[in-house]
Amino acid sequence: MALLISGPEIAAYGFPGSHPFGVDRHDAFLRELERSDCWPSLTHAAPRAATRAELEYFHTADYLDRVADASRSGQGFLDEGDTPAFPGVYSAAAHVVGAVLEALARIMAGPTRQAFVPIAGLHHAGRDHAAGFCVFNDCGIAIEAARGVHGLSRVAYVDIDAHHGDGVFYAFEEDPTVAFADLHEDGRFLYPGTGDRSETGRGRAAGTKLNIPMPPGATDVQFRAAFEEVERYLDACRPELIVLQCGADSLGGDPITHLAYTEEAHAHATQRLRALAERHCGGRLLATGGGGYNRRNLARAWTRVVEALA
Repeated sequence: MALLISGPEIAAYGFPGSHPFGVDRHDAFLRELERSDCWPSLTHAAPRAATRAELEYFHTADYLDRVADASRSGQGFLDEGDTPAFPGVYSAAAHVVGAVLEALARIMAGPTRQAFVPIAGLHHAGRDHAAGFCVFNDCGIAIEAARGVHGLSRVAYVDIDAHHGDGVFYAFEEDPTVAFADLHEDGRFLYPGTGDRSETGRGRAAGTKLNIPMPPGATDVQFRAAFEEVERYLDACRPELIVLQCGADSLGGDPITHLAYTEEAHAHATQRLRALAERHCGGRLLATGGGGYNRRNLARAWTRVVEALA
């Protein structure tokens, strides 16, 4: 039985005005999911706020102080201009992290082994900065919690968002215990411009990371072929937990990206990762929503993810 963590606390993570990451994304997804045959079988839970100590698993104290100050004033930007502050942004972002940590705790405790958190997957935030609509990096915090709190030694992170998960990659670039596989639009054509094939890790982790840039206009056929490489890589890594960031901005028709997948790509990835999790992780698979700025696309893609989990 799959777990869904949703609610107004994480729906509040969105930016004002005409910003593409608006607060309507959460409910657009839920309206679609409620029509799915899997809806009655899901276990539901509400988000909680991450504590300051939990946020410090990944982020620096100085950075958390800066976000808290901006949250009180609601003024300015948290980065170079993509991520505006708004009143209460600290609380909204802390609830995103708390939702993911709650999902992780329930996966580790059982009997739930698969979970989905829609407004999460904020993969651009670095340890000391915001970036690309992302304030706190819930994926990075989950990886740190999986190891530091739950005692795992091998965690895999898989990212199928159109944008490279740079905040996660560079945080763990020199860490051989974190397997990293990312299929994203080629950085020559899309923010953040990183994730070249040659970026395979540094130091003790050299050769342990997998970045697969996809050409603009890539379809499900190309995605499935590339995902076979991801599967071979994960089988060799033998992780104890898989964290999936399944941004829906890789579907055709997204207003800010250039890939052309359908929701079947997300269903395929989730099905294949669930099989891998059964082989290596006792079924433990934590999925987060990530990007996606065409509401119909994100609703359909994330619904297919949950159906595959359930």
